[in-house]
Amino acid sequence: MTESDPIRLSLTEYAVLGLLAEGPAHGFALAKQLAQGSDLGRMLTIRRPLVYRALDRLVEAGLARPAFSEPGEAGPSRIVHQMTGAGQDRLDRWLACPVEHVRDIRLEFLLKLTLLVRSRQSPLPLVERQREALRPTFAALEDQATGDHVELWRHHTAAAAAAFLDDLHRRFS
Repeated sequence: MTESDPIRLSLTEYAVLGLLAEGPAHGFALAKQLAQGSDLGRMLTIRRPLVYRALDRLVEAGLARPAFSEPGEAGPSRIVHQMTGAGQDRLDRWLACPVEHVRDIRLEFLLKLTLLVRSRQSPLPLVERQREALRPTFAALEDQATGDHVELWRHHTAAAAAAFLDDLHRRFS
């Protein structure tokens, strides 16, 4: 969290913000895109109540706003939300920032990568920054394959993450 980002957002909130960057949407439509088995749901499944809670927090933070309402298919009217300029700025900063730990590649980095690809932006700058950010970690864990089972796990996880980032770099270059 920085001075310009007074409210810390969760991964769920960033996922919803990333979908709002694709265009205005109501909570039910957003929840469908984050449901199990969906493109995004393959890596991060978010239940409908949490999507609505994320929308509320994004509105409270001034990153999204209700745009209009439309009739619901079988129920009450649906409020369609859209991202604000501040929301776009916040999302852009988050998407450009590498994750801090190897363990965060599994969810946060994959979400960033997916949102960048969906928005037709090149993920190469993020991949390059990610490789550089984790380079010291990879180097430190390189020699730990002879330790106990925890060190061995960390070594193999780091090696797999480094290989993954290398493959991504080749793919997007």
